[in-house]
Amino acid sequence: MADDKSKLGQDRRTIAAGEPYEVNYFARKHGLSKEEAAKIIKEAGGNREKANALAAKKK
Repeated sequence: MADDKSKLGQDRRTIAAGEPYEVNYFARKHGLSKEEAAKIIKEAGGNREKANALAAKKK
């Protein structure tokens, strides 16, 4: 799912796994490798809340 740049402020519920800057930010935020972060994002279906919960379990 690509990041929709026209949805300013409305697209915060999701993480676009296809956008490297979003994966990099998520990885840095949770202290994960880029590969781990991408896997978690895909497992959560792009849902930011679910991805954050899954990443918290990894710690």
